[in-house]
Amino acid sequence: MLPPKAFLDALSSHASRLFSADAPLPRSEFESQFKALLQSGFSKLDLVSREEFDSQMSVLARTRARLESLEAKVIELEARLTTEAPPPPPGA
Repeated sequence: MLPPKAFLDALSSHASRLFSADAPLPRSEFESQFKALLQSGFSKLDLVSREEFDSQMSVLARTRARLESLEAKVIELEARLTTEAPPPPPGA
């Protein structure tokens, strides 16, 4: 994976070559080459799709809700233990 600065430098360098060509490229050719350049650059980064990100956010929200529920139950159980009769002393 390229560091962000190196990625942007490489992207800038390639884009400069597209702009500074001796014969100007037709718009459609320029767009297709620039799109290929971006896809190539993004494939070198550690990225996830929007769908995967949203899916993981949903899993995280459910996990967080479950954790909060379990924490509340633990607090309730600990409160019950402290209000019940204390255990007999050792050796009794």
